[in-house]
Amino acid sequence: MRFLALAHGICCYLAFLAAFAYLIAFVGDLGAPRSVSVGPAGPRGTALAVDLGLLALFAVQHSLMARPAFKRRVAWMVPAPVQRSTYNLASCLALAALFRFWRPLPGVVWDLGSRALRLAALAGFWGGTALALVSTFLISHLDLFGLTQVWARFRDRPYREPEFRPTALYAWVRHPLMLGFLMTFWCAPVMTTGHLLFAAGASAYILAGTLLEERDLLRALGAPYAAYRKAVPRFFPAPWRRTGPSRGRRPRH
Repeated sequence: MRFLALAHGICCYLAFLAAFAYLIAFVGDLGAPRSVSVGPAGPRGTALAVDLGLLALFAVQHSLMARPAFKRRVAWMVPAPVQRSTYNLASCLALAALFRFWRPLPGVVWDLGSRALRLAALAGFWGGTALALVSTFLISHLDLFGLTQVWARFRDRPYREPEFRPTALYAWVRHPLMLGFLMTFWCAPVMTTGHLLFAAGASAYILAGTLLEERDLLRALGAPYAAYRKAVPRFFPAPWRRTGPSRGRRPRH
């Protein structure tokens, strides 16, 4: 079982890398066979219904499987060492379905004609992508994607969840990872109707998902997390409210 758990974790991590790379190409219209703006045409009403269903599928999967109650109920079937890896794999499958069946919507909401504005939008897009990646390393990249857990199981050693200190980016905003995704989704030189639907739907999920995440953390950590939440903004930095280090369980996204 130790070898299977390790192999499962590695395969799930490789699936994440592939899904993340395609997500950037999908959102940025970077030559992907299908993207938010490129794909088979169809009736507007049908495309809208399909796209909303795909967004809802990802949101439900991503939020439901992250809840502590769900993890406890499936522990008999999905042991703790592979729960994080399995969660990431399910997210990748939900994203793959979205990539495969997304239907572009015709129309352009904005097209930035100015070279300076287009460069600013591209800087925001790639800056958001970099921010999302860097944020995963600030909260233990290997643990976030389940590799630490399966490695501990492989070595037959107890797993210890890393301690969270709100330093670096987490001293400025509570969710720099989600802020990075918001920048990536919204910073577009050309915003099509389909891209707008994706960005709006993903943003709604991020808002709801972070609310649920913080509710769980507040129950688990109590006063220390309440103080952190009060002192540090959710998404947008406010330097005058910057907090100092405090300890607790790191946030999961």
